[in-house]
Amino acid sequence: MSATTTVNPANYKHVVAIAQQAGDAILNIYQRDFDVHNKQDDSPLTEADLAAHQIIAAALTELTPKLPVLSEESTSIPWSVRQQWHEYWLVDPLDGTKEFIKKNGEFTVNIAHIVNGQPVWGVVVAPALGVTYQGGAAISGSTKTSASGSSPLQVGPLPHNNSGWCLVGSRSHQSDEFIEFLTAFNNPTITSMGSSLKICLVAEGAAHLYPRLGLTSEWDTAAAHAVLIGAGGKIIAADTGKPLHYNQKSSVLNPFFIAAPAAYQKVV
Repeated sequence: MSATTTVNPANYKHVVAIAQQAGDAILNIYQRDFDVHNKQDDSPLTEADLAAHQIIAAALTELTPKLPVLSEESTSIPWSVRQQWHEYWLVDPLDGTKEFIKKNGEFTVNIAHIVNGQPVWGVVVAPALGVTYQGGAAISGSTKTSASGSSPLQVGPLPHNNSGWCLVGSRSHQSDEFIEFLTAFNNPTITSMGSSLKICLVAEGAAHLYPRLGLTSEWDTAAAHAVLIGAGGKIIAADTGKPLHYNQKSSVLNPFFIAAPAAYQKVV
């Protein structure tokens, strides 16, 4: 981690608690009826998104008052301001709003610490599942915590040929490019999952690859990206093989990418 970062790694436990507090607020709304609205891009928005955003933004500002916070629900910060950011918090208060609305439990709270365009640490809380993933290069490892305890995360070994692969895909967004990507494999197992949990499945060795050949935003991936790095994995752009870079000038959209163990070399 950069020597000029303002975050002491000891503070990460407080950020985990903040994410879990936001998750509790989301669950309170999840367990009752709630209204759904559409944002300008036609994506859904609920009171749970806003409640989690308010909790996280206020708590992070109190914890690290000099560090900017970029959240999905506060994206109007212009590039002229963002380009000055050496480090910041990147937040998705409720990743998987469609899964939240469907009430299938596959939604998360994501908070990432970004330094020089890279996610050095992140926490992913799945409140309905009672699971927390956290870690990254800043603490040289990642863990998964549930009711049964905490355990280190490690990506799994890759198959030696095109057979025996397990790929994870979006439950709500499977593109034509994803379907074409599957043709390189001999009858792969496909696991469907919502939100950033797809990346976490690779981090815990439950899947070999997550090819996301469709649009995502930076806040969708950053926290789980950090967790994956801490578990021995990476996320690379599908066309160039280069690591994803955050706080881009042109937009906050990611290129198509592949989440995989560090040993994975194939580029689409």
